[in-house]
Amino acid sequence: MKTKGRVLLVDDEAMVRNATEQWLRMAGFEVDACNSAGPALQQLRHGFNGVLVTDVRMPGMDGLELMQKALETVPGLPVILITAHGDIDMATGAMRDGAYDFIEKPFVPERLVETIQRACDKRRLMLENERLSRDIASRTGIDGRLIGLSTSMQRLKAELLALAGIDTGVIIYGETGTGKELVAQCLHEFSPRSKGHFVPINCGAIPESLIESELFGHEAGAFTGAVKRRIGKLEYASGGTLFLDEIESMPAHLQIRLLRALQEGVVERLGGNKPIPVDLRVVAAAKVDLLNDEGFRDDLYYRLNMSQLHIPALRDRIEDVPLLFDHYVQRCAAQHHREPRRLSELDLRTLQRHGWPGNVRELKNIAMRFALDERSQLADLLFPRNSALQSKPVEPGLQPLAVQVAAFESEVIRASLRRHRGNIKAVLDELDLPRRTLNQKMTRYGINRADFTGDDTRRME
Repeated sequence: MKTKGRVLLVDDEAMVRNATEQWLRMAGFEVDACNSAGPALQQLRHGFNGVLVTDVRMPGMDGLELMQKALETVPGLPVILITAHGDIDMATGAMRDGAYDFIEKPFVPERLVETIQRACDKRRLMLENERLSRDIASRTGIDGRLIGLSTSMQRLKAELLALAGIDTGVIIYGETGTGKELVAQCLHEFSPRSKGHFVPINCGAIPESLIESELFGHEAGAFTGAVKRRIGKLEYASGGTLFLDEIESMPAHLQIRLLRALQEGVVERLGGNKPIPVDLRVVAAAKVDLLNDEGFRDDLYYRLNMSQLHIPALRDRIEDVPLLFDHYVQRCAAQHHREPRRLSELDLRTLQRHGWPGNVRELKNIAMRFALDERSQLADLLFPRNSALQSKPVEPGLQPLAVQVAAFESEVIRASLRRHRGNIKAVLDELDLPRRTLNQKMTRYGINRADFTGDDTRRME
């Protein structure tokens, strides 16, 4: 039977320890109870998948020293301190040293259960993030290039590897931002042509007046401004792979020239008469069905369409989103020599409930901004308050529930701070929140106490 989480409970008073253990078990937790710090430390190993709940005042090693040694052994371990009323100042200081929260004696069992549940959720999320990071770092080959564990991505990888070794034309279909060029690069890298050049050209991004010269090259003096010979993309890609992105944008007269070059295996530079042999593989990419595109020649389509690959939209493989997002956050952080930011539970839910109209390109952009701006909130990056979409009232159903709840919660805290002019104790009493919880929420939502008091205090004293 699946438990709510694992708890390592330490208390030297047998009656209190037994009663707390029984209550937590009834609440659905797996509990290991110890009467002193020594046996508890023996159970702590890197990757420990639970939380530590310890009394502060114990003979021998007290709860504070136990916490310090536990955090040295298991960095990031949530530690909940059980304290007497007179230990509040000490417990508050312990939180600055890494404690997750503290519970005053005598405590209400329901509150202890609620605090432990949040701590277990945090620990579970932390371990999952670590697992994802290790998983990405250990991936090699195609798994290291195309990130995703969904059924559709596994199928795409298998089809790609099967086609890589077959020297034929391929058409890649996919929405904007799904990674068509990356898939084309993989086809090249895992093919016998990998030692040759991979030459990409976006047919929709080059002016029509220049694309012919880009593809076929030109001789000096072929036209005004052609002061020297230029090698075209087809010639440069000989021995390797030519990738034609947005091929549906290619002008009709160039489609004819491209078909002839592929059929005969030769190109002629503009202004030249000498046929130049080329040996290349053409991989094309399109957003629309080329067979039903009236502007695209059927004969060129049949020349290119020896095989097809279809890249799923990100919304159709939403289970891959956390892995992808963490991959780009880790990569961006490493490039800029920063510690990678961790995703909260709210962040994960927000990621998986977003529609991702821009697909992986949008996700990569959001991940990089999230990695570089530690004060930014993921919900704000996905749903910017000042965007044109937010200039009008948004119907509740147009945003994920988690985003709506976060926005409501943030405004409630801000309103309370305004009413009490930044008096944290008054806010705690009004909202009936633990000090630690309010601090976490203010940090999550970018709420600065100084905005309500006029001083420069950034966190609760």
